[in-house]
Amino acid sequence: FFFLITVTHTITHRHFNTYEKNQTFAMGGDWKHGVFSCFDDCALCIITYFCPCYTFGKNAEAVGDSCFLCCLSQFIPFIDILTRTLVRGKIREQKGIDGSCIGDLICHLFCAACALCQEAQELKGAGAMSMARE
Repeated sequence: FFFLITVTHTITHRHFNTYEKNQTFAMGGDWKHGVFSCFDDCALCIITYFCPCYTFGKNAEAVGDSCFLCCLSQFIPFIDILTRTLVRGKIREQKGIDGSCIGDLICHLFCAACALCQEAQELKGAGAMSMARE
């Protein structure tokens, strides 16, 4: 129980601090890949299908959160959806993409694997992360 509270507090605290710092960032962009463009990168799609916690951890790490804690949060019901929603919001803020917290939540509730792929492709396009080993 204590672990659950600590992870939630850490991720939520970081989310709001990041939001305040990036408040002046110009919004107005759109995702480079659609939610159902999973197969634009087949390797990423396969990795995300079999091990979504890995993709989520890498996405979180790319926006400044702990890869390990975010990966672990994916094994706790309800906290998994909360953390994915918060990280998606950070990605939107970082990239200047329009959207809302409710839209992020709905996306992860109904198509989590597709949303994770979309986020990873967005981050990968900027050279922020690589899903394949070199």
